Amino acid sequence: MTSIQYSIDAAHAAAAGPDEGPGAGELDNVRPLPRISIHAFCESEGMFQAMERCASDRRMSKVSFRINNGSIQAAVNMFSAAPTPNLIILETSAPPSALMGELAPLAEVCDPSTKVIVVGHHNDITLYRELIRNGISEYLVAPVSMADVLNAVAAIFVDPEAEPLGRTIAFIGAKGGVGSSTIAHNCAWDISNLFSTEVVLADLDLPYGTANINFDQDPPQGMAEAVYTPERLDEVFLDRLLAKCSDHLSLLAAPSMLDRAYDLERGSFQPMMEVLQRSAPVNVLDVPHAWSEWTRTLLSEVDEVIVTAVPDLANLRNAKNMFDALKKLRPNDRPPHLILNQVGMPKRPEIAPNDFCEAIETQPIAIIPFDAQLFGAAANSGRMIAEMDKKSPAAETFSQIAHVVTGRATVKKPKKGGLGKMLGMLGRK
Repeated sequence: MTSIQYSIDAAHAAAAGPDEGPGAGELDNVRPLPRISIHAFCESEGMFQAMERCASDRRMSKVSFRINNGSIQAAVNMFSAAPTPNLIILETSAPPSALMGELAPLAEVCDPSTKVIVVGHHNDITLYRELIRNGISEYLVAPVSMADVLNAVAAIFVDPEAEPLGRTIAFIGAKGGVGSSTIAHNCAWDISNLFSTEVVLADLDLPYGTANINFDQDPPQGMAEAVYTPERLDEVFLDRLLAKCSDHLSLLAAPSMLDRAYDLERGSFQPMMEVLQRSAPVNVLDVPHAWSEWTRTLLSEVDEVIVTAVPDLANLRNAKNMFDALKKLRPNDRPPHLILNQVGMPKRPEIAPNDFCEAIETQPIAIIPFDAQLFGAAANSGRMIAEMDKKSPAAETFSQIAHVVTGRATVKKPKKGGLGKMLGMLGRK
């Protein structure tokens, strides 16, 4: 007999134990959930922990989520005197023969529009079909992971016909002056050219952004209009604000002026982000070196975070703190990526790359040697590194970064042996 677990796996993902984290790609295609209310009723500690992990996921940021210890009867008691939410998630250990009887009182107190997901302990296809026939939205077999639950909720509330959301990739420096903006700009250019895909580069450093200089652009409008007039922001208005840098790359430039104080609220960039995700397959965000409510919020919601550092003590401390903080902010996502920049600067004492990475407990996706002449010439001419010298080691490195951050390549663990070995993993010849 075909099992329910098979049908669930086919629709969602292979079930993991309640204490296991989601796999690398289990949640990649899950869109953020709309503003809905969810109540979960848990009989086991494993289910309660899975619900807690769901509550902390960035895709649930708009959801009103309440977790309760209790059975189906606890849900009946609660909703007999209170309105029901958009979704009820119920864990039950009731046998198949008794489950429909236990659900009957709940049906009497539920609003007709309320959806129900049942998490049971019996892998029975006949039970599954009977539950679906009687209006249950989904039946999952315990133990379930948070990825199972999020996929099931998304299948109910996210329109399958909706356009896919664009990928958001945020670059931020562990310290000012480490070259994070330069790397972000070159990666955006490489992604657009290598894959012939539409890319929007958004410069979020409103007072001091350099993207307009690096691309030799002087647009009259840009990021300030997107942030300070969110009521006007839609795809058409955004298109007016974008400056064309190449066939597939557009720039949302910062004003780079000090005519006002840029005291931004926690959600200042959220309307802009939502429109960007609907407008382009890839959005590269140049985030200034700062730690505020709006940067924390933004970094917790993007698809990928890349931290750029140079190999000195202050950068090591800051990068370690950022990695620890971001892992807590993004518990169900991949850890941030690390790029070591300006390595091998003459006469500067440096921490060996192996030692730097060991302290942070991560491997870099790129190590970029110090090359003042190439990078300086590119900056002064308003061109990207690949435009200056596409055969240079730096250009090859940016190509590697573009592949990794867009999910087209994985990071290979380098063999121990110092900087030369690490450079080798980037394909340098």
